[in-house]
Amino acid sequence: MTELLPLYDKKFECLMCKKTFTSKKVRSRFVKVTEYDTDFCPSYASEEANPLLYYVKVCPHCGFSFSEDFLPIFSPNSKNEITKKVCDQWVPQDFGQERTIQTAIQTYKLAAYCGTLKKEKHINLSGLYMRLAWLYRGLENQEQERRFTNLALQEYIDSYMTDDYKGTQVSEVRLLYLIGELSRRTDNIAQAIKYFSKVIEKQKSTTETATIEMAKDRWHEIKEMQKTN
Repeated sequence: MTELLPLYDKKFECLMCKKTFTSKKVRSRFVKVTEYDTDFCPSYASEEANPLLYYVKVCPHCGFSFSEDFLPIFSPNSKNEITKKVCDQWVPQDFGQERTIQTAIQTYKLAAYCGTLKKEKHINLSGLYMRLAWLYRGLENQEQERRFTNLALQEYIDSYMTDDYKGTQVSEVRLLYLIGELSRRTDNIAQAIKYFSKVIEKQKSTTETATIEMAKDRWHEIKEMQKTN
């Protein structure tokens, strides 16, 4: 009997060149989260079965890099920009095999660049930057973690201001909480309080009680810290 492995090959079609390729994914039965950080960063029991490493797909033919959350439509002229700045410069590489954290970081940076040229939704770009911050946290690289936390924060704010998170898996309450938490993590305390307060104001109109409680906890932590200082 063949032993079932955590990773398997899945076929994808490139949004850009329409060619097919395979990329690894983690079988869901192997994914075990041991805990979540206050910004929802998951800790996995096994590094081998860490789905964060395989979130981005990189087309080996043209270099276009994307997540499954990317929209299939391209804004006017963005395909020309991507062709010029990504596809024409692409040195064929295969990111479809088993990945290390460092390899995964490369794929996220490629996807963030492609997504920016494509003018992808803010909520999808923020997800890339957020996961990059988490990967750098795993490497204990605080400078790069903070850099990508700041980029994620700006995209989350832009998403909230333009409503482009609507129709995605990210609810308004979760988005407001994330803006508050990333503001706190980047020492923008006034902004953190403002957004945590917005979350708490919604406690009577939402079923997301766990997120409400998290916002209250962070709010109290900030108030205690301010008293101490």
